[in-house]
Amino acid sequence: MTYGDQRTYKKVEIIGISKESIEGAINSALHKAHNSLERLSWFEVGEIRGHVGEDGTASEYQVVLKVAFQLK
Repeated sequence: MTYGDQRTYKKVEIIGISKESIEGAINSALHKAHNSLERLSWFEVGEIRGHVGEDGTASEYQVVLKVAFQLK
């Protein structure tokens, strides 16, 4: 595949969750998308949110991603 060629993509929204970090939430979502979708190409972060634990620190990170895959 050459990026000069004409291509068409479909974009879908997914949510990644991690107890460790924002990066962990992104990678968790991308890993699952990679195993579920063919020709996964790029992502964009739409929202970042999380839960506050009883000790006042972040106990969970949630990242809303839009991922795109190339249509056959």
